Amino acid sequence: MTPLPDWQSLSLAQQVAQMVIVRASGHLFDHQIQYPLWEPPAARLKGWLHDLGVGGVILLGGSAAEVGLRTQQLQSWAKLPLLVAADVEEGVGQRFAGAVWFPPPMAIGAIAAQDLDRALTYASQMGAATAQEALAIGINWVLVPVVDVNNNPANPVINVRAWGETPEMVSQLTAAFIRGAQQYPVLTAAKHFPGHGDTAVDSHLELPLINHDKTRLETVELPPFRSAIAAGVDAVMTAHLQLPIWDPEAPATLSRPILTHLLRHQLGFAGLIVTDALVMGAITRQYGANEAAVRAVAAGADVLMMPADPEGAIEAICAAIESGQIPITQIQASLERIWQAKQKAQPLSDGDTSHAWEQLPPPPIQLEQLAQPQTIATVEAILRDSLRLHRPHPSRLEISAPARNLILVDDALNCTCLNRQAPAITIPSQLGYHLQVVDSYTPAHPDSLPNEPAPTLLQLFIRGNPFRSSASLIQLAEDWLQSLLHTDQLQALVIYGSPYVMDHILTRFQFAPDIPYAFSYGQMPTAQAVALEALLGDLQTESTGGREFTD
Repeated sequence: MTPLPDWQSLSLAQQVAQMVIVRASGHLFDHQIQYPLWEPPAARLKGWLHDLGVGGVILLGGSAAEVGLRTQQLQSWAKLPLLVAADVEEGVGQRFAGAVWFPPPMAIGAIAAQDLDRALTYASQMGAATAQEALAIGINWVLVPVVDVNNNPANPVINVRAWGETPEMVSQLTAAFIRGAQQYPVLTAAKHFPGHGDTAVDSHLELPLINHDKTRLETVELPPFRSAIAAGVDAVMTAHLQLPIWDPEAPATLSRPILTHLLRHQLGFAGLIVTDALVMGAITRQYGANEAAVRAVAAGADVLMMPADPEGAIEAICAAIESGQIPITQIQASLERIWQAKQKAQPLSDGDTSHAWEQLPPPPIQLEQLAQPQTIATVEAILRDSLRLHRPHPSRLEISAPARNLILVDDALNCTCLNRQAPAITIPSQLGYHLQVVDSYTPAHPDSLPNEPAPTLLQLFIRGNPFRSSASLIQLAEDWLQSLLHTDQLQALVIYGSPYVMDHILTRFQFAPDIPYAFSYGQMPTAQAVALEALLGDLQTESTGGREFTD
């Protein structure tokens, strides 16, 4: 295999730039940019890639096919091949339409509680499918798996993104996912070190505090990271949280005792240490953009994810090196690790020795690798095996008019899991239900709405929501449930998202035994179809003259 270009031929600023990952829109054109505070227009982004020589991008937005074109465009702008990353914790389809959207990892964790071998198979299949679809559209670094142990039901930011609530289960499913992903030349990342599962604060907004002692942290939080490292994970992403027992001053992302002494030396991790996004509130509220970047590198980070000011961060780190604050040998060690990661992510074709590595074009888009039937079947199987269903006989479900399909979501205008063809809308519509959508911006209380009483199918889309607490949405759901139960209109209930919300509602309200309900970890259209066909199967048979609905 032809070796990578010698990083020592780069200037100091170019070397430091290779440690920086910038945010980029997955869309092709500037007028499509959805997050202008974080996603630069094309001219600035091209300057960062070509002139500064930043080492990679993290993408969000766009269809899978569009992202395939986008990754080739971005690679063509860069002098050296890029690391192209994406947060695809629920498969590539979670972020990029057209690819396959998996249920959140906790769905597989729920299956593991009943059938560990089946869950391990699912986790491995999920890892393989995620890597395969990412590679097909030019993404070579999947920022997964989440290996936090979500043992705090009030956790607003991890929640169903975790495999489960025990270190043993999380460790086993983590290793299975990584083994599956390793079938493809795509990098993985275990996050969020040293463990974000027991927090009740969203680090996108503020800095969480974990006050556990070393024994607790070493027996609960650290084992999944040990498992990930043993399985060969390529990177470990830091957590923006405070752990006074290990560092009473700095958050983990900026802590040398945590990143270098604990992760690098004690746990023996030899891969990339990458920060969580440095634009998150837990960091920006206390540290300046350039100060945070310098502190993260000094702490032992190899890769800086989304510094608020890439140019300023590079200049500040160079100044810290020249002043002796950061040893040049540490930068050299980081560059060696980055080079090794890039070589794994974009290897030469078998037998190809005619070109230097850096001169090869990016691999072609392979859209035929997306949404393969076996991957879709795996998603449906996970959803069915993790579905919680209560279908009493007799039940209140019957075709009657007028009937209402009441859907509650956080933000109806930005809900990616709902459109006109979403099963949560079309299946009840076929049965004669009239649609009503309510979100957090709906001004009226349920009791004040001028709707005629009607048998109501209530569908709640509620899960942990980074950047915005779901507490108000839960309260809104409780208000609607209270009103529907008080007026005896609740016919059936479906909850998509958080099992903690489902458990809370079942405890909070005393449902009559003839009220059926279903819970799905997934919120995407496939999850809606699986849940509603399981719940409404008898009604569907009646409405189609005895013909069962099939997938």
